[in-house]
Amino acid sequence: MNRTRRAPEVATPRVMAATLSLFYVLGGVSGLLALLGSAPDWPRRWAIAAIGCSAIGAGAAIRRWGARCPRWAFHLPVAVASVLIALAAALGPDPVTALTIGAIIAFVGVDAFFFFALHEGVAQLGFAVGSVTLALLLRGDLPTTTVLAVDVVVVAVGIVTGRLVARASVAGVDGLTGLANRRGFDEALQELVRPGVVLSAALLDLDHFKQINDTGGHAAGDEVLRQVAQAWRRAVPPGAVLARHGGDEFALLLPGWAGPDALALVSRLRTLHPGVGMSCGVAQYRLRDTGAQLMRRADQALYTAKAAGRGRSALADDTRQSATG
Repeated sequence: MNRTRRAPEVATPRVMAATLSLFYVLGGVSGLLALLGSAPDWPRRWAIAAIGCSAIGAGAAIRRWGARCPRWAFHLPVAVASVLIALAAALGPDPVTALTIGAIIAFVGVDAFFFFALHEGVAQLGFAVGSVTLALLLRGDLPTTTVLAVDVVVVAVGIVTGRLVARASVAGVDGLTGLANRRGFDEALQELVRPGVVLSAALLDLDHFKQINDTGGHAAGDEVLRQVAQAWRRAVPPGAVLARHGGDEFALLLPGWAGPDALALVSRLRTLHPGVGMSCGVAQYRLRDTGAQLMRRADQALYTAKAAGRGRSALADDTRQSATG
């Protein structure tokens, strides 16, 4: 999903990888602990121990490489976790151990609504609950009401997680334009800035915006901001982070884009509104830059563009051409 959507993502791939890896490890450890007091059915105990150790190993792998995966790829390990829990519950050497292992599905309930959109979270949770419920009922040694009680707890955990995620998402949204706000932008900036990344940042400022407010009132100014945001949202590439940085200033993060390419893009964005002048400053991430330093250089480029007469785009540290009309 494009980062310019109405509700900024709470869980970025890095956060998703860290959370999922932790749950995999905790799930594996919980399964191993459940065996300590279980019945001495050694074939089943060894099978569950193998599943638990596999989960711990998978958690370590997700921690190491998961942040490089796209968001949609996390559907697979979440679904696999449901299958592993259901399989381990079915193999439980006694009812108590089986029910204890089945309760680990609550971790999937958290992941489902923390990672994915509502309909995707419901599908993942439904698959998880259905798989574990079927595994426990087919054993024949657990009351149906007991299994359903576990299901209710898991669903409740998922619903609460979903509500918390929804509130956190709204906190990062600008109410006027539907773009990310300053908070949402800063969170994305912190996530994207890391050594070795190719990343450019841009600040886009509407020229003489005060005159629009003075002439047509604040309602006219708000409408201009909404129109600009709508047009830019459609024009920026997938994966870009577009935000209203404050007042009449917008900010843009372009992962994978070098400075000159980002400069060309924002110059095209300026042409989408012939009646609205704007100045743009662009900076490319440099090794050992912090997020604040990157945005400070973009702000300096914006000042260069304004000093050159406004209605221009400037690239920080570009000695060949400091501004373009």
